[in-house]
Order: sequence, then structure tokens, then C-alpha cells
Amino acid sequence: MSHLVELKKVEKTELQLGYIPLLDCVALLWAKQRGFFEEVGLNVNLVKEASWASLRDRLAFGLLDAAHCLSAMLPAAAVGTDQIGIPLQTPLVLSENRAFISLSQKLCYALDIQKQDSAESSAKKLTDYIHQHQNVSLAHVFQHSIHHYCLREWLALADPKLAQSIQMKTLPPPYMVEAISNHLIDGFCVGEPWNTQAELQGLSHLVCSSQHIIPNVADKVLAVTQEWAQQHPDTLIALTSAIMKAQHELRLLDDFSPVWQLLIEFDMIQFDCSPEVHVEKYFTIQNIIRNFVQASAEPKAQDFEWLFQQMQKWNGFALDETTYRDQAQNCLLAETFQAASLLS
Repeated sequence: MSHLVELKKVEKTELQLGYIPLLDCVALLWAKQRGFFEEVGLNVNLVKEASWASLRDRLAFGLLDAAHCLSAMLPAAAVGTDQIGIPLQTPLVLSENRAFISLSQKLCYALDIQKQDSAESSAKKLTDYIHQHQNVSLAHVFQHSIHHYCLREWLALADPKLAQSIQMKTLPPPYMVEAISNHLIDGFCVGEPWNTQAELQGLSHLVCSSQHIIPNVADKVLAVTQEWAQQHPDTLIALTSAIMKAQHELRLLDDFSPVWQLLIEFDMIQFDCSPEVHVEKYFTIQNIIRNFVQASAEPKAQDFEWLFQQMQKWNGFALDETTYRDQAQNCLLAETFQAASLLS
């Protein structure tokens, strides 16, 4: 389909697209860099947000047209536990289960946590330490996130009661490194590249991955309000198709250096790492980017059902199974995904 035909078709051409500086917003950046938005008649302005709370609010109230969002924001919005209650929907998964837990190097040394320790083993070492009346401060990125649930499920491998009762802090992803550097926290669960940055700065060690703790569910998604989706169906198809094209190209790209340079330009990579320096870290990050979505990027109802179950378990929110199954379906824009697949 030609640029002119696509430009004539979309309901809105000027879009504000929000993101948080994490590796899994890279498809948005790449689509902009490669001109994929322009190919479908869209002029997209990328808007960096300071926190997940500010991104959610600006999306809900129309200051952003679409955004790189935490998957758990959608079920929270569906039932109003986000205190806003403006329904959000998604046509596209941007990443699956790519959270990591890091603890300060000092704490890892005190607990004798080794690189080869299982998630259960490291959790037991930490919970035993806490039971010795040691104060440990842990942080996640948002109350409704797989990061929050992953931290609690990790602790629950060793001590379910402690996992339920422990108080945790909420910090925007880019502030995790600063917080652990200033001894405000002892550990965190966040997406990359912030675990790698803290490790290379000698502040923390990555102790386990969410992939060893929770199911392979959607982590970040492309999200819009339900109202926006209804008012701009063809615009959303065009936007989704451009990002899908970027995802596909990132999976197959031979030369990764332009992607790395893009991440540096957007201040996501703030450390010295290359195919020559910290080589293992460089190729680990490259591999993460190539495999953010392992199969189809189509959102799945069962992922959102799992998120509802986690809300019940850890946020104390009561919802019957029939209701949350229906609400999970309402989070999806399956027809948009299918239409975008044909364009990309």
C-alpha cells in the first residue's frame, strides 16, 4: 500500500507516542529511525516519560495518543484499581517476561549468593537474612507490574508469609541505579539495561531472571485508551504495523551497531560496553533485543488472566473468575493486530 493511500486513510497523522527508557521500547525508536511511521502516513513524536505513573496518567487523559506500557496497567485500569478507571487496550506485545532481580554487591557478599544459585536458593538466603532482624529495602517499578509480582513470587519460593508482608518501594526504572548507589535500596526488580549498568558500575549483581520465577507473560505492550482505539481504528492499525515491521527487522538484523548507537543517543546505554569491551554483556543485551517476543506478538487473554490473579494475590483485589476472564478479553485488540499483520 502506498504512502499516499495510507496517509489518506488514517484518521490522525500527528501522534504523541510515550515511552520509558528501557530496552523494550527499542521497536518504537527503530520504527522512527527507519522511517516506518512515515511509510504509513504518520508523523510520530517520541515522548520520554519520567515514570510509569506519569506515562499512565498522560495516556489516560489524552496527552499521549499511545504508549509503551506495563502489561499490568491494563487489568488495573479495567477494574479501576489504578484510581483512574479509564480502560486501556493493546494490539501488540513489545516484550515478554524480561524483568531481572539485582541485589547490592555488599549484600550478595554477606549472603554468599553465587552466580550459579537457583532462584529458590538466593531467595532463601535473603529471607533467612531478613528473619535475623536485618532490614532490607527492595524496590520495583510500579505497583501493577510483573516486576512487583516477580519480586514477591521470588521471595515466596522461600517464605510465602514474608513475601506477602514485606514493604517494598516504587521507583522509576532509570532511578534504580542511583538509589542503590546512594544506599536507599538494597535490591530491585527492573528491566534492562539498568541491571547491567548497576553491575558494571560495581554496585549490584544480577541474581535471577523473571523467566525462572513466573510464566512467560507479556511484560510491556503498546497501549491506547479504549476510546482512542474506537475513534482512530485505521491510525492504530498503521501505528501497530510500523512497530511490527521494526520488531521483525530487529530480530533479523545482521549489524547491531546502529541499534546500539540509537540506544546511546536516547540515553538508555550510559556505560562503556561494546563487542570489544564487556563483550558478554554487549551480546547478552543484543540477544535480549532480538528475542523480546519469543513467538507471536499478538496479546493473549491468558496473560491478562494471570495478571488479574496476581492482583488478587498481592494487591488484595477481589474479583471472581468469570469477571476477570471477561475483563482480560476486553484488554485485547485482536482485530487490530490481525489487520496490522497484513500491512507489516
